[in-house]
Amino acid sequence: MTGIKTTGEKKMMFFSGRAHPELAEEVAQQLGVGVVPTKAFDFANGEIYVRYQESARGADCFVIQSHTAPINQWIMEQLIMIDALKRASARSITVIVPFYGYARQDKKHRGREPISARLIADLMKTAGADRILTVDLHTDQIQGFFDGPVDHLFALPLLADYVGDKVDRDKLTVVSPDAGRVRVADRWCDRLGAPLAIVHKRRDKDVANQVTVHEVVGEVKGRVCVLVDDMIDTGGTICAAADALFAHGAEDVIVTATHGVLSGPAADRLKNSRVSEFVFTNTLPTPGELSADLDKITVLSIAPTIASAVREVFEDGSVTSLFDEQ
Repeated sequence: MTGIKTTGEKKMMFFSGRAHPELAEEVAQQLGVGVVPTKAFDFANGEIYVRYQESARGADCFVIQSHTAPINQWIMEQLIMIDALKRASARSITVIVPFYGYARQDKKHRGREPISARLIADLMKTAGADRILTVDLHTDQIQGFFDGPVDHLFALPLLADYVGDKVDRDKLTVVSPDAGRVRVADRWCDRLGAPLAIVHKRRDKDVANQVTVHEVVGEVKGRVCVLVDDMIDTGGTICAAADALFAHGAEDVIVTATHGVLSGPAADRLKNSRVSEFVFTNTLPTPGELSADLDKITVLSIAPTIASAVREVFEDGSVTSLFDEQ
């Protein structure tokens, strides 16, 4: 006999960066595993140090890090974590990115601009990632930027079912805040059996986060409108869209988004908006200035969805099957 036989048993290990440990703990609980103890700290000059306190040799490793503020620090930490696992002889490395940083920079609008979403994918591949698992990318084509499998999860079932259980569906209208989200809004319509409306907007290409709303296409008068988007950053776009709906006679407006980035003036805009409720998932931590004012903000857990996908990947199952009903 030549060679050596092994039992062939697979081993899963779950790792978390420091950006959003609450979500990591939720996912770990859903999986029935513990988060691997990790020593991580910043040197005086800002450099990041990472060392795992358990052997990862031969394991299928899952590294979760959501790209929240300060975004560049947490992206760099995740890259270092991936590199550490590669050098620790991990069998495979799956990068879990609930919110994918730089996703809005997915194409060149004008000359001499970067495509930063591709750069992030390249950095992860170079660091040693074998697979990316993410939630609601800003645009679907980002999946093609990574040279390897990308499992693209959707928060639509979670968000849509919450709204559908809360609102009279006969009075509900699904609204896309711009032309780019019409396809997603259409899926909401199919799931909830509601009509579609669109808010037409024009963005100032020279001024970041500045939006002018022009008109509403569709019937919204006397209706409960649910605005659907992938992320809310400063809140300018979505609050302007909500104002346009109220100006056209909407009875109420609910805003849903997978990612509550909520930076800059977002806190004041959300608090002062006529929107009755903002519904997010916990792909990103809720900023401190808003966490105390949760009467208008609802945060749903995406952890069960991520955990189910991780289990399917580890067991060589089908992630697509989790969303077949869509």
